[in-house]
Amino acid sequence: MPIERVAVLGAGVMGGGIAAHLANAGLSVKLLDVPGVDGQRNGPAARGLEAVKSADPAALMHRRFAKRIEVGNFEDDWAGVSECDWVVEAVVERLDVKHALYRSLDGVLKPGAVLSSNTSTLPLSELVRPLPLSMRRSFLITHFFNPPRYMRLLEVVVGPDTDPALVERITTFCDVSLGKGVVRAHDTPGFIANRIGAMWLGLGVSAAVERGITVEEADAVIGGPFGIPRTGVFGLLDLVGLDLMPHVRASMDAYLPAEDPVRGVAPPPAFLERLIEDGYTGRKGKGGFYRLNREGGGRTKEGIDLETGQYRASRKASPACLAAAKRGGLAALFGAEDPPAAYAWDVMSETLRYACALVPEIADDIASVDAAMRLGFRWAKGPFELIDELGAAWFVERLKQEDRPVPPLLAAAVECGFYASDEAGRTMTTPEGNRTPVPQVNGKQTLADLKRQGAPLKRNRSASVWDLGDDVLCLEFHTKMNALDAGVIEMISHALAFARDRKGLVIHNDAENFSVGANAGLILFASHLAMWDMVELGLQGGQSAYKALKYAPFPVVGAPSGMARGGGCEILLHCDAVQAHAETYMGLVEVGVGLLPGWGGCKEMVVRWLENEKRPGGPMPAIQKAFELISLATGARSAEEARDHLFLLPRDRVTMSLDRLLGDAKERVLELADEYIPPQPAEVHLPGASAKAALTLAVESFRALGFATDHDCVVADGVADVLTGGDADIVDVLSEDDLLALERRAFLNLLRTAPTAARLEHMLTTGKPLRN
Repeated sequence: MPIERVAVLGAGVMGGGIAAHLANAGLSVKLLDVPGVDGQRNGPAARGLEAVKSADPAALMHRRFAKRIEVGNFEDDWAGVSECDWVVEAVVERLDVKHALYRSLDGVLKPGAVLSSNTSTLPLSELVRPLPLSMRRSFLITHFFNPPRYMRLLEVVVGPDTDPALVERITTFCDVSLGKGVVRAHDTPGFIANRIGAMWLGLGVSAAVERGITVEEADAVIGGPFGIPRTGVFGLLDLVGLDLMPHVRASMDAYLPAEDPVRGVAPPPAFLERLIEDGYTGRKGKGGFYRLNREGGGRTKEGIDLETGQYRASRKASPACLAAAKRGGLAALFGAEDPPAAYAWDVMSETLRYACALVPEIADDIASVDAAMRLGFRWAKGPFELIDELGAAWFVERLKQEDRPVPPLLAAAVECGFYASDEAGRTMTTPEGNRTPVPQVNGKQTLADLKRQGAPLKRNRSASVWDLGDDVLCLEFHTKMNALDAGVIEMISHALAFARDRKGLVIHNDAENFSVGANAGLILFASHLAMWDMVELGLQGGQSAYKALKYAPFPVVGAPSGMARGGGCEILLHCDAVQAHAETYMGLVEVGVGLLPGWGGCKEMVVRWLENEKRPGGPMPAIQKAFELISLATGARSAEEARDHLFLLPRDRVTMSLDRLLGDAKERVLELADEYIPPQPAEVHLPGASAKAALTLAVESFRALGFATDHDCVVADGVADVLTGGDADIVDVLSEDDLLALERRAFLNLLRTAPTAARLEHMLTTGKPLRN
């Protein structure tokens, strides 16, 4: 039975977020809550929907998706629940409330419907205790992480009576349609991620207090070296909310056995209760372990003193152990002789040791635990992958030196580590001390898998070409932030040459961001030295490479995720098709540094809007739309929004699951390869000076109102010159090469100005745009 209609019971933060993400996936959603008062029966659910619409970051991938959510209440709308294929309960974490709700659903659920709870703390065995067998067979836990749109982890817990076919149906749906990394967890307190996370965060706070480590030092040493987000421990607690800490602690104390190490972790500092009472609940409140002090109209970042509980000016932390980690890895960090290194050892060694002791209690295998921590806490590597990086033998030896127990699973990994890879695939250590293949799911393919099995066809410092099999190749960028440089342009030529006898090419990488655009540092360096010929050669090289991709004799499919800005957006505009991850943020943002798209972005946008079937007659509406998008540096906050701006076209597709993106892009290449014919070069008629005058007049009016600076007008003038065809007349036929020449001219003219140089330098120094 397909899942098309879903009811979400509970319109709070989690219920509303789940409903929004179900709507993102194209489902019809009923969002229900308790009946309201004063005649507003659907008031609580309606307020939940309004919160969804105004959420920041956005819960909906497109504002129009809100129409897919219908509000109601628990008394008047049970008839609608009977039509639903899946019912998700997300009410308060109280057994009595949940049990009462389940009793009212008995006899309402349609045959074959799934009933799940979003609980993060309550055992499934307790949730199903009063349920009849028919409901127990349909019941499981689907634990979403907050916010549901962005957090990829979904922990699934099933009971002994749960129908295996139903489990397979819902897990496949959540993987493919919702884009979740589904991890099967056992029915134990905190499941996987929160169980280990509670230990890690608890130790992170208590060890800092005990050793006199500042919050800044703690976050610096716990973050980057371990592939953990730079929020570290204290920044993460501010992000999720300090008021959750007592609840998590109480839950763990209620359900974990007395001897569990989590219960032995020292409680949070005494001042935490005062902070929460005073509204200092983290980023959602007035501050937390960090805050912005706005007294006197300023914005001073402050950190809390863990000894006194008072705020003081934030201190930049550069512990010596960070330099040791860069030279010699994690073992060198732990061996450094400074207090932050000892703190890192206290926290991470016990967290990793605890994870080893929990398998198979909390999950069947180590791969599930690693996946849960990567997806739920955004660690680059899970606990067992970190131990392999550190060296299991080294880790065990140090634990023995400190007379600390070594879990059997850790001891079993001393000789061969937890994971091993060869051409046959990847294997892992089992709790019994054997080796078994890491499970693979059909349709999931990542470059990380390929890298463990072999070498690329070609590689330089900036990019590589990989063989995906089935006569399809992949071009990967791997510079910092995937900024595009001469090495990437060179590798495009190699990729085109290798693919000439193949079925096609995918452009993709596994990084957090597809590409942030051209390397601005190199552009600024060349401008300081007045190396204008070199800059123009770089522009011509990028334009030629992108044009070669567009007119290659085989299909080229872009497969982006994360940011695809500037030159990263432009390369996608030149692909035959784009298979975008749902969380793709596209935009031509060059005006933010005083430039314009110079690798065909202006050309592609004006052509796309001119060819748009929905535009009004004449070229001016299309030119105005392209001008607006480029001059305002408009960015799409999702792949669906990218369609509004024609960054994505009707032929382009969206993949919800990040792990399926590369496989979907490969299938798209194979689909296009049958009887493939390259596109015909575009020829356009543009009105020239008269149209440019109209565009620049509008910008001048913005300047008069104080909404644009003098240099904004200079940049907009350059954009307008390209989009209107320069000196052309409406009767002239302009080729793509004509438009590319206009791009180069305008780009170089802007780069020669002092305000553009200042914008570039400010962006590189601060990461923020300069309004000059």
